[in-house]
Amino acid sequence: MRNKLRRLAVRLYARRVEGRLDTDRGPKHIGVILDGNRRWAKAAGSTTRQGHEAGAAKIQELLGWCEETDVEVVTLWMLSTDNLNRAPEELTPLLSIVEGAVRGLAEDGRWRVNHVGALDVLPERTRRVLREAEELARGREGILVNVAVGYGGRQEITDAVRSLLAKRAAEGQTLEQVAEGLEVEDISEHLYTRGQPDPDLVIRTSGEQRLSGFMLWQSAHSEYYFCEVHWPAFRKVDFLRALRDYAARHRRYGI
Repeated sequence: MRNKLRRLAVRLYARRVEGRLDTDRGPKHIGVILDGNRRWAKAAGSTTRQGHEAGAAKIQELLGWCEETDVEVVTLWMLSTDNLNRAPEELTPLLSIVEGAVRGLAEDGRWRVNHVGALDVLPERTRRVLREAEELARGREGILVNVAVGYGGRQEITDAVRSLLAKRAAEGQTLEQVAEGLEVEDISEHLYTRGQPDPDLVIRTSGEQRLSGFMLWQSAHSEYYFCEVHWPAFRKVDFLRALRDYAARHRRYGI
């Protein structure tokens, strides 16, 4: 009975917060660092795999909340380049769960799916799933969901510079000419998220207050929100609090 009353109180509070939100002042691009699956599993007496599965299941809920609040782009950090160094007994099932989550997003029918990350560091099966998901979801009008798989912020900038240099070399420019005319926008045009708006808000769950390399270039002027709860336990009320906090801030864009 006590748990039922607590859940009811949370739902009523969430409705109150949502009713006072001004979606016109809300973020249009949200980046989310999905952190805390293993810690949630440990606290719940579950296995690591069950923690990752619970985290994957939470993604659809989040996107539903984003749809309700007029968010247009969501970037989900699902697997970092550092994660690829985990022991095979954890990495193999994790990759399988990530693949299933991405496939589920594409098959849902509501979202556009776009991979951001380095494909060449991923197993062929994962690369195939990502390519097929992008193709299946192409042309839709729903939220653009960037699935950051095999993603690292430093790697992204490195890849962007490499791509830029290759393009300019193909155009016949010398290294000195490239360096002399280089602008910030030139790098942006070669990022994984080229053509997209930078994230307005970056949310990280599990209480860690750092970016860990997430969207290093794009988040220069983003607002950050650090939530104590682990990702599988992230609730709508936690999401709405993040939006409320964002709306209350005066964005200064580095000034």
